[in-house]
Amino acid sequence: MSDFTVLAASSNQALGIAQYAIDFLAKGDPSAAVIERTNQFHTDATLCGLSAIAQGTNAPNLLRREALQYAVPPGDHGPGLGRSRHHGATCFGSAVRVKSEKAIVANCAAVREWDSNGTNFGYNPMLGHTAGEFGHNDYYPVALAAAQMLGADGRTALMGMIAIDEIRGRLAEVFSLKDCKVDHVLHGAIASAAVFGAMVGAAPEQIESAIGMTVAHYVPFRAIRAGKQLSDSKGASAAISTEAAILSLKRSMAGFLGPRDIFRNPEAIFRLFQGPGQMFQKVGAAKANTEKHDASPFNLHLAMRGDDFAVMGMHFKLALYEHQSAGAIQAVVDLVEKAPHLLDDASGGSIGSINILAYEPAFGIIGDPAKKNPKTRQSADHSMAYIVATLLRKALERRARKESTDWKGLMLVPHDYAPDAISHVVTRSLMDRITFEHGGAEYDRRYPDGIPTSVVIRDRAGSAYDSGLVMYPAGHARNTGADLKGLLTHKFTLMGRLVCDNPEPIIARFSRLEAKSTAEIQAINDFTLEVKGKFD
Repeated sequence: MSDFTVLAASSNQALGIAQYAIDFLAKGDPSAAVIERTNQFHTDATLCGLSAIAQGTNAPNLLRREALQYAVPPGDHGPGLGRSRHHGATCFGSAVRVKSEKAIVANCAAVREWDSNGTNFGYNPMLGHTAGEFGHNDYYPVALAAAQMLGADGRTALMGMIAIDEIRGRLAEVFSLKDCKVDHVLHGAIASAAVFGAMVGAAPEQIESAIGMTVAHYVPFRAIRAGKQLSDSKGASAAISTEAAILSLKRSMAGFLGPRDIFRNPEAIFRLFQGPGQMFQKVGAAKANTEKHDASPFNLHLAMRGDDFAVMGMHFKLALYEHQSAGAIQAVVDLVEKAPHLLDDASGGSIGSINILAYEPAFGIIGDPAKKNPKTRQSADHSMAYIVATLLRKALERRARKESTDWKGLMLVPHDYAPDAISHVVTRSLMDRITFEHGGAEYDRRYPDGIPTSVVIRDRAGSAYDSGLVMYPAGHARNTGADLKGLLTHKFTLMGRLVCDNPEPIIARFSRLEAKSTAEIQAINDFTLEVKGKFD
């Protein structure tokens, strides 16, 4: 059980979030399970980021080079930055102190680049909060940067990470940004402004001002991730919005006054768009309805202690794939174990057809016919047909080498989305045999409790092999059957080997954060990070 701070819809929730962040960092008491889960997500996110830089991906390296142009002289903490004892923060693989917002934009972009770190679905039936907004564990560099500026230890950094996940995770439960065509990263930007401010000593009113500026000036629309071929903006969306949030916080601490009480502001997105199903109302009608009540569309529950923190309901991606495809991946892993003869012909000749049934929004997002011919990594990892075909291609190759085709053996890695993989003849042949259908109301009602998906593969003789309904694939918060620690250890090693030949020291460097000293946090990014070419 947890004790909650409850911010009523009729209250100034921006100020309430600010005070919660301050109070949680001073006296929050998350359980050992919450600390362990946050550690796992942090290690996972960081290894995703380090490997993206090492493999030469575009946006993370561009933003890292940009950040290193903003070195901060010793003793220069910036105007009004409260308790800061140290200048700036560091980027992954560097000891150079740079402006904190620049370290944050570079590190967050790296973490998100592969689209392989943790995910939330905004689903909390115990509280009746089921808005179903997505979100990801992209924001841990915010807390780490603040801890470096403070001269704080690892536990302080970890508490900041828990608070960021709590605020953005609970917002995702009560307000669906995607229904407003707004990108989910706005929830993370709000949380980042609040927690960074609380860590560096901002007053509640200054944090409220920063949240107000973030929402009023920097709303990121889902144009970021629309189109047939996705761009760098999709992967860097969280980073860029968070950079703006940290700049807003710094300006507030220097004396700039942003809009107050932004969640009840009738011209801000939360009042204009009253949550799920309301987007297409006339704005005037929505305003008339809400101005009478002078309230935001939701109550907000934020945990202070115990087990019931938002991070405990978040899901691990156990490879590189769009999280909506996790059910299909589990179904394919199960089917090749159930019917191994499907892999007898290394060219895929034993497979006749593959039919996938799933829920909305999976059907609409990664079943979009425009994404059945991906040409870039960002588009390929948002194509259900490509993901499933690539998984089967790997299974065929591994079976031919007499290697395992279990979850560990089939984990999708960055090079499964490289240009030669995207154009692979076997993958393209398998994609042509895939049909993707909407499972209808029965599937839709089961989401976002689970990831309801089923796959039927027919062999060349016409015999059908049905996965049955998959609800909680490995990595899902409600999965109880998978060896999560073993799978994560394997993933960490795979990602770490993209950074260096011996990944264990790198994994240890970013694990068990709560046990790390102030000196270790100051030097946490001070190691050689070699960029090994360019990953297109």
